[in-house]
Amino acid sequence: MAFLAYSLGKREINQYFSIKNAKLLSVAAVILLTLFHTVSRYYGGGDTCEWLLSSGRYLGETVWQPYGCMMHKYKNTEAKTCLADKRVAFVGDSRIRQLFYSYIQIIDAAQSADGRKVGLDFLWYAEVNNSLKERLISWRKDPSIKPDVVIIGAATWSIKLHGGSSEALQQYRANLTAISLPLEQLAEDGEVYWVLQDPVHEEGLSDNRKMITNEQLELYNKVVLSTLNSNKKNSKARVRFLGALRQAAMEAIAQSADGLHLPESTRNVAAMVLMNAVCNKVLRPTDGSCCQSLPAPSLLQKLMACVFLGSALCHVNKFNRPWKSRPTPPDVESGEEKKPATAASPLNHKAPFQALSKMGLIMVYFYLCDRANVFMKEQKFYTHSTFFIPLIYMFVLGIFYSENSKETKLLNREQTDEWKGWMQLVILIYHISGASVFIPVYMHVRVLVAAYLFQTGYGHFSFFWLKGDFGLYRVCQVLFRLNFLVVVLCLVMDRPYQFYYFVPLVTFWFVVIYATMAMWPQIRQKKANGSGMWHVGILGKLLGLLLFICFFAYSQGLFENIFSVWPISKLFELNGSIHEWWFRWKLDRFAIIHGMLFAFVYLVLQKCQGLSEEKGEPLFSTRISNILLLISVVSFMTYSIWASSCKNKTECNELHPYISGLQILAFILIRNIPGYSRSLYSSFFAWFGKISLELFICQYHIWLAADTKGILVLIPGNPSLNIIISTFIFVCVAHEISVITNDLAQVAIPKDGGALLRRLLVAGVFTLGLLLVSRSAEGIQGGGH
Repeated sequence: MAFLAYSLGKREINQYFSIKNAKLLSVAAVILLTLFHTVSRYYGGGDTCEWLLSSGRYLGETVWQPYGCMMHKYKNTEAKTCLADKRVAFVGDSRIRQLFYSYIQIIDAAQSADGRKVGLDFLWYAEVNNSLKERLISWRKDPSIKPDVVIIGAATWSIKLHGGSSEALQQYRANLTAISLPLEQLAEDGEVYWVLQDPVHEEGLSDNRKMITNEQLELYNKVVLSTLNSNKKNSKARVRFLGALRQAAMEAIAQSADGLHLPESTRNVAAMVLMNAVCNKVLRPTDGSCCQSLPAPSLLQKLMACVFLGSALCHVNKFNRPWKSRPTPPDVESGEEKKPATAASPLNHKAPFQALSKMGLIMVYFYLCDRANVFMKEQKFYTHSTFFIPLIYMFVLGIFYSENSKETKLLNREQTDEWKGWMQLVILIYHISGASVFIPVYMHVRVLVAAYLFQTGYGHFSFFWLKGDFGLYRVCQVLFRLNFLVVVLCLVMDRPYQFYYFVPLVTFWFVVIYATMAMWPQIRQKKANGSGMWHVGILGKLLGLLLFICFFAYSQGLFENIFSVWPISKLFELNGSIHEWWFRWKLDRFAIIHGMLFAFVYLVLQKCQGLSEEKGEPLFSTRISNILLLISVVSFMTYSIWASSCKNKTECNELHPYISGLQILAFILIRNIPGYSRSLYSSFFAWFGKISLELFICQYHIWLAADTKGILVLIPGNPSLNIIISTFIFVCVAHEISVITNDLAQVAIPKDGGALLRRLLVAGVFTLGLLLVSRSAEGIQGGGH
């Protein structure tokens, strides 16, 4: 994954051209893949319900993966909500009866959560005969007893009673033809699923069942497939076939107790497949992409399409004029001035309409990946190898591309880019492998997220302390770069701001840092050098910030009341609640102040010449350096042992805010105390570090899928090649968005104070309008319910 992305260009002298060629290649790949999937769906069948019911495979031993789509694991409350006031009838032999029992286990009751009845019935019809036909006709004549969902299947008794003769097969065909019309009539305003016969374990069959062979079962299945729906004219009046159970059974039938009936685990898979077929279209779970139709675009999505289309028309008609190059905006995470993403910056002289047009095309790709039924999606499945093997490979590459740093100061720019880069790659591997289920990995990644916030505190404190620039221009530059991509995605992908939780978190803490440093008295290093009292003043500000954090951390009610007020709530609510925001805020609440305090201590020591930052020299004296290195290594090992012994995430998360800072400090000391370590950096990791924010956000929709719940499938049937291709496109897109954001920030945020205030006023009115439109749409939707 990382090797392909790094092939975008290593050396600055030709970095721009190699990246440009890589992006052109990714555009060609997107076009070809879109055409391939569109044609495949049109001619090969693009009904995800058919995919769900007909085929799939096991991930590991227990997780069933339907072909091309994701299957939601229903809880009993969800199932009861879906089936409230519905009747579901299972009709058939003992195999259908066992499937009925597995279905009941999902629901776990006969009443829905709101008191409405859930009707589940099993009717014994071991053969397809006149008795079954009469039952089906009676349902059709009397709607009051007609089930909404019919799950039916039978064949083994016909084989058993008639010895598998050809005459019995022909009679089965005739009887099936006789019930085909009633079945299709039931399917007109209901759902009918015919369960194809799964294989038997012939060696395990009793003597009176020996005639039920897999060969006979296949013959009967062929009759079903060729008879039902053969003369249908109405596509809605269609009987669906459950054939996925046959594939699942092939791997588990040997475990059958009697050779005929499937093990419970396989029946549970079939029951969950049926639950997804019936309920996904009703409840529309995010991680259940099978059997879901496309939602109609919202008003805001249509408006965004018009904005991008208008920008493209303006660009094509050359209504744009080039703007003068302006200073590059600050790095939103470190607070330092950020170099352009490419060595040469030709885009700095192109018009904003071109940048917006490119952004519009990129958003089309986002929409196709995660909102349109064009590309496939699959579930995540964690194994240790899927996480640790790419992790080892990534670090080997990172070490291989080590270079000499331009400077040897502690946490210099190249080192912080490297730090952000390898952390981001670890987080990407963590997300796509589904490693959050493994608590030790989960806790180590939590430290990485805290380290990002630590860098935010360290970088912005350093900037304000050293430069004392509290002007509105820089604040707006930082906020624009942080939020531009997320705001566009909120509108295009119809997701709330809090869904992209890291950006609201970093934005909130940047505002807090700015308020802390900008409030009276404004203290910077130049002023503090004249009197030691100013150092006490800055420590007082940090203490006040700590008390502010502790107060809110132990006042959840007050916290929720503040952030539940409209329109603030629109920024922090997720699914109508701010619980997610409270969880994220509380989890890393001390990381920012750790970074600010570290920056203060470091800059004071640096000013007092208490550190040795020359090339090749240790940061402290040999004795102190060795002691600190030993303590840091022991701290790392202790944390890993503790994380491995945690019983659950809740228990670990309670201690995380208090100990994560120690691990971050230990890493900084190990990385910076040895002189030789401080003088080297990985250009591989640093390249990714420059676009770490874009990588973190873009992964939600064009690398992962179903709003991070699954994995995007561009190349079906070949997981390794799919990861390579999707990663290559993903990295190219993230880099281009970084360039576009950089360019638009220069235009959208002018240095002139009056012009900036006017644009802020326009942006405020526009934002308020969007919030009002969104609120009105929610009110209409709520009234409809």
